Amino acid sequence: MKKAAIYKKQAEALATKHRQIQDEIAKADKQNKTKPSGKPVQAGARKYPGLPMPGKHLKKPGKEASLPLEPMFDAPFYKGSEKLQDKVAIITGADSGIGRAVAVLFAREGADVAIVYLNEHEDADKTRVMVEKEGRRCVLLSGDVTNRSFCRDAVAVTVETFGKLDILVNNSAFQLHVPRFEDLSETHFDTTLKTNLYGYFHMAQEAVPHMTPGSAIINTGSVTGMMGNKDLLDYSLTKGGIHAFTRSLGSHLIDRGIRVNAVAPGPVWTPLNPADKQLEDIAEFGGKTPMNRPAQPEEIAPAYVFLASPQCSSYITGEVLPIIGGYMGG
Repeated sequence: MKKAAIYKKQAEALATKHRQIQDEIAKADKQNKTKPSGKPVQAGARKYPGLPMPGKHLKKPGKEASLPLEPMFDAPFYKGSEKLQDKVAIITGADSGIGRAVAVLFAREGADVAIVYLNEHEDADKTRVMVEKEGRRCVLLSGDVTNRSFCRDAVAVTVETFGKLDILVNNSAFQLHVPRFEDLSETHFDTTLKTNLYGYFHMAQEAVPHMTPGSAIINTGSVTGMMGNKDLLDYSLTKGGIHAFTRSLGSHLIDRGIRVNAVAPGPVWTPLNPADKQLEDIAEFGGKTPMNRPAQPEEIAPAYVFLASPQCSSYITGEVLPIIGGYMGG
């Protein structure tokens, strides 16, 4: 009983200490309370736009040429060093956004590129011009990645044109928010899954037979696949699935010397989001990150070079690389 009384007294003393620490922190909070500046963080080679982002709601699938603020993709300060010299890459969704930026850097590193896209012909042609400006060859392949036959033909045309296939970047995506769970129709759900999961599966399965040791598959995941998003229920589900697919396929193919990894971006200024969000939401896009802005595609693309290059990432497979502007949740 005496011990119980002693323990009780010690517990009361510790609780008092807890309250004292709590009071000290509350006092510090009041003295040091500051509001975020709201200014976009500039930590790169050049200055990137901050909020508000210029509002324009785009019709699906979203054309980059229609955006009032063109995404920054050409990475003028990035110098190539033959990390992908004479490699051949297929990049889906490469007409614009992240895919376009990846195509340009792959070409700058010495790769020939096949651009797979839906029907944004003007955007795709601009990507082709930029790839050829880097001194590399480019072929445009318009079609639907949910169609297995198209994926098979896209791979066949690439191999026939360039003689081989070393890199596959799965980047095509369908994203559209829903205000309520009940508003997520079966057609909507099916379209998202078919594009974001079936498209990746079809392209990977058609590409793998043509790949040799040293080849790489890179999938585009998302922060939503790690943390979820209350308005992107189906999209988040598919991105989580892409992460799991990446880890599983990476372990499955490593005996053949084929590495499989994913990049999981946070908010990035591409046609994908203006084709989803309404005007007022577009203006605040990316504002919840510590960077106080969305990324530009050229800030994401070097990660794909890193994961594609056998000089840089030969011991990396089955990994998901988040590039989310410092966001930690909460």
